[in-house]
Amino acid sequence: MAMMKQQPLRGELLHDIPLANYTSWRVGGPAEHLYRPADSSDLVNFLQQLKVDEPLLWLGLGSNLLVRDGGIKGTIIATQGCLERLEFLPDGVLFAEAGVSCAKIARFAARQGRVGIEFLAGIPGTMGGALAMNAGAFGGETWRVVAWVDTVDRQGCVRRRDPSQFEVGYRQVKGVEGEWFLAAGLRTQSGDVAAGQQKIKQLLARRSETQPIGLPSCGSVFRNPEGDFAARMIEASGLKGARIGGAVVSGKHANFIINTGDATASDIEALINLVRDRVEAASGVRLQPEVHMVGERKPEQ
Repeated sequence: MAMMKQQPLRGELLHDIPLANYTSWRVGGPAEHLYRPADSSDLVNFLQQLKVDEPLLWLGLGSNLLVRDGGIKGTIIATQGCLERLEFLPDGVLFAEAGVSCAKIARFAARQGRVGIEFLAGIPGTMGGALAMNAGAFGGETWRVVAWVDTVDRQGCVRRRDPSQFEVGYRQVKGVEGEWFLAAGLRTQSGDVAAGQQKIKQLLARRSETQPIGLPSCGSVFRNPEGDFAARMIEASGLKGARIGGAVVSGKHANFIINTGDATASDIEALINLVRDRVEAASGVRLQPEVHMVGERKPEQ
């Protein structure tokens, strides 16, 4: 079959790159390959040149991800600092690419006097990650404000899809297999600039009071079971302050696991398993991790 002439790549392709600097837990082994696209058209070009059987993982702020110490085979597409287009369209919908942080989106809308998405300020990730897991904060959920999404497949084909084409639940989203989120259109309402900014300030102050902000964590580790809170169940099981290696259950919010400075991914995963087993033994409820665990374990020395 005749091949189209390949366009030169404009992004940055790195090899054998440690992922600790790309995840909010500050742990993780190396990625075999990591690509930082120049923009969405460069990403499409890169995908079109990728081997059809190349394992592929998308990475935003790495705030909902535990990369194991043995690292990741294949290619990672890092969107943070890359896919950052953010603008209001003529119809009032806010266009946000996958690499824009949720906090930045909330602040941008408030400055323009648009309200209804202030809750995004409390989500410690990018638009792409928020779409992939229906991230939420302060009673708001990402997909409640989604007008449409743009997706891309590994052949580089971009499609605009309606929310009705996705199965959206609590911290989970099921879409078309083999497609990733490239951007979203978010619905906002007209409002007061000062009021929107004040609401964000209040939400962040509440978050700071109740969560260990500023320490390496992934945000909430477990989903809340129906009718209860994971943090309450973990605390009731006597697990605040529980430690394995450099990983510890936060004394401020029991659904956070903190890297105290020298934790490995294996310490964190072991502590996740310990918490889940202890809570199940105490309550009969098996907590489901919100965090995604990827990559290979490091062989025992």
